[in-house]
Amino acid sequence: MTVFDEARHLRGAKEVKEVRGPLTRHLAKWGLIFISPWIIGFLLFTLIPMVLSLLMTFTNFNITEPDNIQFIGLENYARLFTDADLRAASASTFKFFLLAIPFAIIQPIVMAAMLNAKPLRGKRYFTTLFYMTYMVPLVSAILIWQGMLNGETGWVNRFLANIGISGPDWLQSTTWVYPALILIGLWGVGNAMLFTLITMQGVPTELYEASTMDGAGYLRQQWSITLPLITPIIFYNLILAVIGLMQYFTIPYILSRGTGQPGNALLFYNMHFYRTAFRFQNMGYGATLAWLLFAVAMALTIFLFWSAKYWVYSPGGRD
Repeated sequence: MTVFDEARHLRGAKEVKEVRGPLTRHLAKWGLIFISPWIIGFLLFTLIPMVLSLLMTFTNFNITEPDNIQFIGLENYARLFTDADLRAASASTFKFFLLAIPFAIIQPIVMAAMLNAKPLRGKRYFTTLFYMTYMVPLVSAILIWQGMLNGETGWVNRFLANIGISGPDWLQSTTWVYPALILIGLWGVGNAMLFTLITMQGVPTELYEASTMDGAGYLRQQWSITLPLITPIIFYNLILAVIGLMQYFTIPYILSRGTGQPGNALLFYNMHFYRTAFRFQNMGYGATLAWLLFAVAMALTIFLFWSAKYWVYSPGGRD
């Protein structure tokens, strides 16, 4: 390239840049205009309230006395270590967490595997029936299960009585209330089951055919082929289950009518937070409990995403 050609090339590039500059600014301006409702909503309803709630953790603020805000420093954070109700709520949440997570992961896999089996007839009808439970409003489902699990008149205990088994008092026993909660939770796994089923149906059939020629049976195929290839959807369901349990409130609140009974077994973390902030109207300490929950949920989420590289299948391979 000669000097004249290079100069001509640079002049052309400069002209294109001059034309592209106003166009880029024009597009950027209209892009900001179109996303401005989301930005305004995020600022007004998410970011600013989060910042204010963080500032509130350093105050003694009663919602009935908005003009009487006292700055108390780190006293709310120090109270976390001496709060007996917080320890009870954390223990209840942790115990139920350990019980519920395996069921929330295993049941969708088992149901999807049954619906994906070749000999099964009427798969569409079963899939629809299993998913319909997910569409039932949560409060309605809780009230239905509350009647079904009634220790004296519930359908579950009547069925057990017909086969010679004396049913427990599901909702008034500290031993049986957690299995009752798991039963209620399994009622709504239709969404996780459907996503798992779709992922199973996307597994290449050539892998099953090759393994059959090598003498692998059904269980071996499920363990060595299906399970590793659906780990992305298992990870997705695990994340949703963890986040859902960190927000667990509606079911225990309705079943116990906000008391946390029996024996504080239903006093989950969010119940304690709700009572502190809105029943006892201690918004300062309530905000502190909210930020503690946020920190724990963030730590668990970061840990799960970190661990994913060791067990979640990636089509592109691992670095």
